Parts: sequence; C-alpha cells; structure tokens
Amino acid sequence: MKKLRKTLYLKIARFLGRGKNGNSVPSIIAENNTIEGNITSTGILHIDGNIKGDIVCDELIIGVKGSVVGTIKAQNMYLYGSLNGQAFVENLFIAKTARIIGDTTHKSIAIEPGAYIEGYCYREKNNTININEEKNQIQTPPLKVAK
Repeated sequence: MKKLRKTLYLKIARFLGRGKNGNSVPSIIAENNTIEGNITSTGILHIDGNIKGDIVCDELIIGVKGSVVGTIKAQNMYLYGSLNGQAFVENLFIAKTARIIGDTTHKSIAIEPGAYIEGYCYREKNNTININEEKNQIQTPPLKVAK
C-alpha cells in the first residue's frame, strides 16, 4: 500500500510541477534503464541507471548504482556511483562509494575518505561556472599531457 501511495504522490507532484517543499520533483532514471544521448534539464536529475552522453542540469545526483560516461555541467553534483568523463560544477560532493575516471572543474568540493578518483581536480578561478550560457555546448579546458 505504501508503494502505491508513494507512486500516486509522485504522479500528482509531477502533474502540479512542485514537490512538498516548493522545489521541483526530480527526474529519475531508474536502475534498469540505459540512455545513449545527451540530456538537458532545468531541474534536478537523479540517475540510478546508465547514461552514455553529456548532461547539463541544475542539480545532478548519481546514485550508488548509477553510471555516466560523458561530460557533466551542473550547479550541484552529488556522486555516489561512477563517472567516466569530465565534470564542470559549482559544488561537488564525492561519496566514499564514488568512482571518477576523468577531470573535474569545481568551485567547492567535498570528498569522503574511500572515494576513487583517477584524474585532476581543478578549482575554478572565476567566481561561478555558468551553466545557463550555451547550454547545448559544453566547453572543455585543454588537458595537460604528461610527457
């Protein structure tokens, strides 16, 4: 009965466009889904499935079973699963269950002990990373190649 009630609440909340606290309800990509292609969203995106493509959104949550192969541009990112690619975010949280293979550019970062990171973490020199300008074009900084 609880599952039915929760599903009904989510459907009504999506229909009304607002959650209980006034924030928009997140878009959820479930564990058994795989998407190949780019995703652009103006809200919250929660990924428990597999994404092969670039993501632009306001807030991104990659769950423990979630996986992204591509470039991410977001205001806030909470990583519990895996990312193979680049991330350009204002605020980055990397949990102990997370795995990153690639570079991140951020304004602030929090890393739990036990997180796996293979790549560089760059602190943004400007005050903000603007995700709204050129949403469909993700700019990447030149990579430093070790010789």
